[in-house]
Amino acid sequence: MGCKTHLYNLFSSHQRAPLHTHFIDAGAVFFPAAFFLFGLVFGSFLNVCIYRLPRELSVVSPRSFCPGCSAPIAAYDNIPVLSWIILRGKCRNCGTRISPRYALVELLTGVLFLLSYFAAGSMVEAVKLCVLSFLLIGLIFTDAETKLLPDLLTKPGIALGLVFSLLVRVEGPAQFFFRTIDNWRIWSLVNALAGAVLGSAFILGVALIYEALRGVEGMGRGDVKLMALIGAFLGVKQTLLVLLLGSLIGSCFGLLLILRVWVKRLARRRRKIPSEPAGQARRRAWQSATLIYRNFEIPFGVFLGTAALVAAFWGPALVSWYLNFF
Repeated sequence: MGCKTHLYNLFSSHQRAPLHTHFIDAGAVFFPAAFFLFGLVFGSFLNVCIYRLPRELSVVSPRSFCPGCSAPIAAYDNIPVLSWIILRGKCRNCGTRISPRYALVELLTGVLFLLSYFAAGSMVEAVKLCVLSFLLIGLIFTDAETKLLPDLLTKPGIALGLVFSLLVRVEGPAQFFFRTIDNWRIWSLVNALAGAVLGSAFILGVALIYEALRGVEGMGRGDVKLMALIGAFLGVKQTLLVLLLGSLIGSCFGLLLILRVWVKRLARRRRKIPSEPAGQARRRAWQSATLIYRNFEIPFGVFLGTAALVAAFWGPALVSWYLNFF
């Protein structure tokens, strides 16, 4: 019970009403364990989605199989996280290496489901956070591996975000513009719609401007739908935070990527042309490193999805921390 209270206080900055007394007492052990275990199970299903959706395969049938030998995976070899550890990341049938991504997705989903329970002010809100986490983890890892954001995750996600706005209040400016309407569900739905429109419109605008200036597509339309999903779940204020954090994380990643390539190409130039002046070698290596963006597609959905998870759990605390400076 003390652990529950301590973790719950970590999220007190959300300014949500405390969980119902029965929800706290009865769930001291059972509910956290149930959320974590359900997260592991849903994480296992997410691995199926991440592998099959980009390949346009059914996520229902056939049953899970080894990507190396296509042999069906037995139920006792399909236990989330544990099976990967016991088998040491290899297929029992053919010995093909199984990516640690499978265990990571399962464990991450379980942890985020558990955090959803502790961060929520009600069971419905906990479920909403679980659904958002499920969708974002699937989209983050799919984009990282394939540079794709499947419509089968983004489009239903947008609809679910709007539906949840009728069950869990989404804060925003609607109550100030529609003062004659005294219904929080209508305000919440309008705020969710505004968040979806704002997020998608911003990304679409940036994509169109980049395409007009450079003549090539700089951002896929999947990112537009991803931001509509995020906006529908989080509303206007948190959507702005996601755009800011996502751009910051993406910029840091891009800079680190260029620096890494620059170091490698500078070392290569010094090996091949030892007589070249150091300043000239650094300059030419940098010019070569900055050209990687012509052939390397950065999965921006990874950064937007990561920023959305941060905003969903710690967004209000971050905004309050920032506003304290003013």
